[in-house]
Amino acid sequence: MSEKSTSFSIKNWSIDDKPREKLLYKGKETLSDAELVAILIGSGNRNESAVALCKRILRSVDNNLSELGKLSIKQLLEFKGIGEAKAITIAAALELGRRRRGEEALQKKRITSSRSAFELMQPIIGELNHEEFWIIYLNNSNKVLQKIQLSKGGITGTLVDVRLVFKQALEVGATSLILAHNHPSGTLKPSTADKQITNRLKNAAESLDIKVLDHLIITEKAYFSFADESIL
Repeated sequence: MSEKSTSFSIKNWSIDDKPREKLLYKGKETLSDAELVAILIGSGNRNESAVALCKRILRSVDNNLSELGKLSIKQLLEFKGIGEAKAITIAAALELGRRRRGEEALQKKRITSSRSAFELMQPIIGELNHEEFWIIYLNNSNKVLQKIQLSKGGITGTLVDVRLVFKQALEVGATSLILAHNHPSGTLKPSTADKQITNRLKNAAESLDIKVLDHLIITEKAYFSFADESIL
C-alpha cells in the first residue's frame, strides 16, 4: 500500500492529532464535534483524514449536530469514505444522544411550567419530520406518571381516540394532563384542528374531574403554549 493511501489513517498521526489519544489524555471536553465523530468512523478516505472528512460532513449541515442526526443512511453514504458500517455507527451514536436528552428531561419528573413540559417533549418530537400527538399524565403534584403517543402522521378528530386518552388517565390515576404535538414545518401558530382537539379533550376531561393544563406545539427550538397565551 502506498504512503499516500496510509497517511490518513488515525494510527499514523502524531499524538496531538489523534482524537482517541486526545480524549484519553486531555479529556472528552477538549475535542471538537468533528474529532468526536472521527473517533466513530476511525479513518477517512484516500485524500482526507477522518477529522477532515467529518468537518466536511458537519459543514454540509451548518455544523449542527441535530441536523446531522436527521441525515439518513443513504445521505451519509454520499460522502466519499463513509460506507454502510460507518454511516450506521454515526446514526446510532446520534440516536443515543437524542435518547439521553429525553431521559435527562424525564428525570426532572415534576412539570412546573410550559418550559419544563417543552424540555420533556422536545427531545422526543421536536426534530421529527412528521407530526406526532402525545399526552403527558400528571398526578396532583404535577409529577409525570406516564407519557404516551396518541397518534402519528397528523392531527384530526378521527385520529385522536378520546376514550383511550381517559381510559389511560384513570388507569394511572392522573388528575391532570398536558397535550403536546410537533409542527415539522417550524410554525408555532395553532391550526383550527389544533384548537378543536384541545376543546374536545378539555370538555371530556371536565366530566371526569381531570384538568387539561396545557397544549404545547413544539418545534426544534421553540414552542407555543395554549395556557401561556390564555386560549385554553
